[in-house]
Amino acid sequence: MPDTHEASGIAILLWAAEPEAPHRLATPFFHAAAAAAMDVPVEIYFTARSVHLLVPGVAQGLRASERFDKTVLDAMREAVSHGARLLACTDALHAQGIDPRGLIPECSGHGGAVQFMARASDLRWRTLVF
Repeated sequence: MPDTHEASGIAILLWAAEPEAPHRLATPFFHAAAAAAMDVPVEIYFTARSVHLLVPGVAQGLRASERFDKTVLDAMREAVSHGARLLACTDALHAQGIDPRGLIPECSGHGGAVQFMARASDLRWRTLVF
């Protein structure tokens, strides 16, 4: 019988995490990696301008701080290596003029408002918005 005091998963919405503000980009992935390392299912939903992070070369060229050696792509890969899933909003991709077929291989697929809201309305899941 599942423990009702434990979350079934963590859904993270990236809304204000955009390439133009690299200082905000590492934290969501560190939290995702931590939860996934604890064997908690993690889904990261990229929406608005955050979908640009899924374009090859973008996250690789960003660092949260000049004192931080890891790139944003390194942080994303760390989260994925622990089991987090990266999901791109198709509406956001379209709005940003990004071809959904040309995303980084770490992207697991697509997930938008309906999928995120399904997680947010499921009392067994926890949500974070960055």
